[in-house]
Amino acid sequence: MDLPFVYGGPLSQARLRAQHEDFRVEEDLGYGPSGSGEHVWLFLEKRGCNTEWVATQLAKAARVPRLAVGYAGLKDRHAITSQWFSITVKPEQEPDWNAVMPAGVTLVQATRHAKKLKRGALKGNRFRLLVRDWAHSSEAEDRLEHISREGVPNYFGEQRFGRDGGNVDRFMASQSGGPPLDRHSRGIMLSAARSHLFNAVLARRVSAATWNQPMVGDMMNLDGSRSVFAYDPSDPLIPGRLASMDIHPTGPLWGRGTLMVTGDALRLEQEVAASQGELPAMLEQAGLEQERRALRLPVRELVCAWSELGAELSFALPRGTYATAVLRELVRWETDFDVDTASADR
Repeated sequence: MDLPFVYGGPLSQARLRAQHEDFRVEEDLGYGPSGSGEHVWLFLEKRGCNTEWVATQLAKAARVPRLAVGYAGLKDRHAITSQWFSITVKPEQEPDWNAVMPAGVTLVQATRHAKKLKRGALKGNRFRLLVRDWAHSSEAEDRLEHISREGVPNYFGEQRFGRDGGNVDRFMASQSGGPPLDRHSRGIMLSAARSHLFNAVLARRVSAATWNQPMVGDMMNLDGSRSVFAYDPSDPLIPGRLASMDIHPTGPLWGRGTLMVTGDALRLEQEVAASQGELPAMLEQAGLEQERRALRLPVRELVCAWSELGAELSFALPRGTYATAVLRELVRWETDFDVDTASADR
């Protein structure tokens, strides 16, 4: 999908992920383990490793079922990433974790907690990225300042859609009598299809300059939460809350049930859904329920340091969002790796 930009498009060409060290991600749960309980919690640094693969290796090392291992979210494979894993294992069966770490994985901390780590149970992620061959300019400084103050469209990144964007087609083929998908693959393809429809709605809102401003009938999201409420144009606090990025307009994560919006927002979402052929109906048939997602992505603690290599960016994003949604508003990049794994998306 050719997704529109809000700040005039990329400023220049650059290189991203020339090596794993160029892309660093650290998970921020927003809380910490208690130090006691039936679940081992491991904080691991991974280099070039897929989150799900590491979880499988930990289960084998602890001799427990794969479902006994939990994590809060998927992290980029082609990067150096730090995140928590939980493992349900009795103390007498616990291995020497340093001795069983797979290649590319380093144990940073081992402790215990009373609960298993569940998907989505995190505050967000902190990124430190080296964008090579991006030269300093006044235009770049201005663009960074705008993004820090106003955020960017909260697009799902290309990592969500698989190699050559094929995950949506695979989902639709499986729903049309094609080869069935196993449970894990079905979940990935289903998420991609839902994300594609959200991106289509957001693209329309970007083109209409309403991605960061409410439409009549909108549902609003409270920043950093899953809480949504109906937009009230008579509320005098709305403009200030929008400006401070305390609240954001939302778009649909498609599923069964009635769209939560009304008025102009409803008409726009219905028009976009109608343009997507059988995809909305397939998502409804898959059993998902209607949900909402913020259209705007706030970029917190954005700092840029320039060097002869390019620009080193650091910033924090909430859970379920993509660093590439920020980068696309800055540069058009090339990378030495294929985009074939999930990002920091949950």
